Amino acid sequence: MATKGNLGDNRSRSSISVFIVAGLCCFFYILGAWQRSGFGKGDSIAVEITRQTDCSILSTLNYETHHGIDEGVIKEFKPCADRYIDYTPCHDQMRAMTFPRENMNYRERHCPREEEKLHCLIPAPKGYVTPFRWPQSRDYVPYANAPYKSLTVEKAVQNWIQYEGNVFRFPGGGTQFPHGADAYINELAAVIPMDNGIVRTALDTGCGVASWGAYLFKKNVIAMSFAPRDSHEAQVQFALERGVPAVIGVLGTIKLPYPSRAFDMAHCSRCLIPWSGNDGMYMMEVDRVLRPGGYWVLSGPPINWRNNFVAWQRPKEELEEEQRKIEDTAKLLGWEKKHEKGEIAIWRKRTGFRHDQDPQPTMCESRNADDVWYKKMELCITPPPETISHDEDGGAAWKPYPERLKVLPSRISTGSVPGVSADTFEDDNKAWKKHVSAYKRTNKLLDTGRYRNIMDMNAGLGSFAAALDSPKLWVMNVMPTIAEKDTLGVVFERGLIGIYHDWCEAFSTYPRTYDLIHANGIFSLYKDK
Repeated sequence: MATKGNLGDNRSRSSISVFIVAGLCCFFYILGAWQRSGFGKGDSIAVEITRQTDCSILSTLNYETHHGIDEGVIKEFKPCADRYIDYTPCHDQMRAMTFPRENMNYRERHCPREEEKLHCLIPAPKGYVTPFRWPQSRDYVPYANAPYKSLTVEKAVQNWIQYEGNVFRFPGGGTQFPHGADAYINELAAVIPMDNGIVRTALDTGCGVASWGAYLFKKNVIAMSFAPRDSHEAQVQFALERGVPAVIGVLGTIKLPYPSRAFDMAHCSRCLIPWSGNDGMYMMEVDRVLRPGGYWVLSGPPINWRNNFVAWQRPKEELEEEQRKIEDTAKLLGWEKKHEKGEIAIWRKRTGFRHDQDPQPTMCESRNADDVWYKKMELCITPPPETISHDEDGGAAWKPYPERLKVLPSRISTGSVPGVSADTFEDDNKAWKKHVSAYKRTNKLLDTGRYRNIMDMNAGLGSFAAALDSPKLWVMNVMPTIAEKDTLGVVFERGLIGIYHDWCEAFSTYPRTYDLIHANGIFSLYKDK
């Protein structure tokens, strides 16, 4: 029989237990908030989300392999040596130096032979931490994630990047806009319609640390930035650490890995690309990827050479000849100069332009202007496709963003993509809305800003990216070069960005630059490759 004393002891123990449980709950809540803030070392979030995931809504999934892999053999990949922390297989500096320097060939993709490939896991640098969330990541990158200070000295007066304690700070400056990208972009926007959704996709050639692309997000414009891996150590790595789309690349001898008529705007700010050289071949390549009605911005030499040749320490005759050649090529391409003030010039690619002037320019003979993977750049003008509609070439089909994300792309309505119809497009959108909704129920962090840089390895019509559309993130839509249907042009028409790539080779990026990778159907596609 219980006594009063025994009853009091039980009540005391019960109170203590409740207090302990409540204390533990508070402790783990605070710990979780601290880890999600991005300031904790390592990334325990992925482990935690895997442990806590409620898989009941996807209980019918079959996780068995269907590719004939021997389940009894599990290959373990060991870490690579520390010297490989920033290894980029197809842009290796040592290998690059064995290729010709003419036309930047040595800065292009040169992938390792089979016997040279590494079969180990790239390690993170010591002290690596979870990147800051957007928009804080635009301005700050942890030093440990990309421990290279050379640009802080080399570009000190241009406000590219500053080293402050254990972080890099990006003031938003550039070689052509040392006082900040905002004012520079606003100057461009006085000529180019960036504020109404008409200009959505941009290409930044020779991007540096991509501050132009970083600040364009304020206007809901998304830029694909590229720069070579050269003496400006880690510039593309900094861009991606900041949460800005970028790839390692260069205008050299090979065509850019983007479809024709992809971008609404192209930009060069002291990008050191010889636009007047090679008889205008690089301008012709920009023309190929620029949509009718799109804009090309050139700021810096040789624009306004009369007032700047002394400061640039170059002969005025040389600069004058450069600008004359650029102007002549622009006329040949059918670009209309809309603006020139200070060191900024802006051209617009005419809509409905027919290249019938005298002398007649050389037109490209290839019937597929999107067949570009490892294809040599040509000294010719890309004609509009035979299936192009009058409305599209006249600009009427150029819908503002985000409307164009949902409307039927002209490449589908004109039958340019065999086997893809309006119904196919609609069904694909509906299916990916359902899939993404399921993803978000499974991974509660998907829509919180934790994942900024997202890649879709097999993008299809871009419906995965369309369903995810949010200012908190962006998606690199990859079109495998062996895909049965080339739909990357459709992706760009929707106001999204992407790139061609063969997944038998390394992607043109640095290690650890994506927060989430989506791989629908990619293993089936490459099963026997």
